[in-house]
Amino acid sequence: MKITAATVAGGAALLLGIGGCVRDPHRIGVTNPKAPGPAMGRVVGAGVGTVGRNVAGRVVGFGEGVAHAASAPFNNTTRIVRRWRTETTTDGRTIQVPEDTVVDQYGRPVNPPVAAPTPPAQKN
Repeated sequence: MKITAATVAGGAALLLGIGGCVRDPHRIGVTNPKAPGPAMGRVVGAGVGTVGRNVAGRVVGFGEGVAHAASAPFNNTTRIVRRWRTETTTDGRTIQVPEDTVVDQYGRPVNPPVAAPTPPAQKN
C-alpha cells in the first residue's frame, strides 16, 4: 500500500478536527481563544446550539399539546356531589334525604334534571 502526502495530510486534518471538537474550550491550546477566529467560532456555536435547543423544545411542546388534546375527549372523570334536603313523611316525621348529582371536572352536572314543561298560555 502506497501512502502519499495527501493521505497523511488528510489523516492529520481529520485527527485535528476530531480533537478540536472534543477538547475543553477553557484549556489553553494551540490557538489564542481571544483571537477573532476562535471567538467567532464560539459565538456561532452558541447561536447554533441555542437555535437547535429552541427548535427541539418547540417540537416536543407541540407533540405534548397534540397528545393532551387528543386524550381530552376520553377524559371521563366524574364526581358525585351529595346534597341533603329535608322532607316530612306522611306520619309527621322529618327526615334527611340525599340527592346525588354526577358532575364533571368543572362542577357542571353531567345529566342535569329535566325541568318540568311549562303549561301553554291560555287565550282569553
